[in-house]
Amino acid sequence: MDLTLLTTYGLVFAAFLAVLILLWAVPVRLWIEAISSRASVGLGSLIGMRLRKVSPPAVVRPLIASTKAGLPLDVSHLEAHYLAGGNVDRVVRALISADKATIELPFQQAAAIDLAGRDVFEAVQVSVNPKVVQTPRVAAMAKDGIQLIAIARVTVRANINRLVGGAGEETILARVGEGIVSTIGSADTHKKVLENPDAISKTVLQKGLDSGTAFEILSIDIADVDVGKNIGAELQTDQAEADKRIAQARAEERRAMAMAAEQEMKARVEEMRAEVIAAEAQIPLAMADAFRSGNMGIMDYARYRNVESDTHMRRAIAEGDPDESPSSN
Repeated sequence: MDLTLLTTYGLVFAAFLAVLILLWAVPVRLWIEAISSRASVGLGSLIGMRLRKVSPPAVVRPLIASTKAGLPLDVSHLEAHYLAGGNVDRVVRALISADKATIELPFQQAAAIDLAGRDVFEAVQVSVNPKVVQTPRVAAMAKDGIQLIAIARVTVRANINRLVGGAGEETILARVGEGIVSTIGSADTHKKVLENPDAISKTVLQKGLDSGTAFEILSIDIADVDVGKNIGAELQTDQAEADKRIAQARAEERRAMAMAAEQEMKARVEEMRAEVIAAEAQIPLAMADAFRSGNMGIMDYARYRNVESDTHMRRAIAEGDPDESPSSN
């Protein structure tokens, strides 16, 4: 009796466990949703998704949405895109939006755009409803040396055919900024730019800046133009200051050379004075030798003293020394 009861309980438990496994392997509720939406998904496909580690809701629910939108898709293509690491829901929503907007977008192209890392649904939205991107403050200098700071708003529309491999918004903004700098730099005066700011947008728009990008530029509008610094005057001031410093350095160099020459001349004069003093010191000795040898007499010596006194007096008068007089000698 007890053995029969245990066997019955075991069979019930096994049946319950089998039902749980079946419910896990076969998402019945999801299958019913697909059947009621007329989406062609069989139980075998759902079980295969479980075995291939594919989330059935991530594939079946986008398939239901596309079927309801009148856009039949192959469940195997959706499953393959999921296994490749793509976002099936985003791709399906992009396909539905493109179909409603009469934009030609095949599934393979949408899947490629999604796998390339771009938001294909946002791209379709931007293709239908263009968006506006604003450049940062772009500073440029006109030929008269006045700096102008401009801000531009660029209206772009996504180009579906160039989303794979095309440059992004950063490239558009960089090219527009470069065009603004070039246009302002070629203006003769900053006043012309302030009078006709639309000339900047027209010139920049004609350069085909959207080439090789994932967007198409519809318009470029100058939002604001401000007057900045007088860079030309600042450059001239800096150049004048630099020239002044160079001139001062050269003058200082000449002054140092002059002082060195003066010191050298003073040293030469002192050297000559020392030579004169040394020569004058030899005069008494020479006179003594002349007296001893008889080459000089008393009268010669008296005439020498008179000449020396007269010379000393003249020198004192020329130098203006009142204390010096002929009687002092």
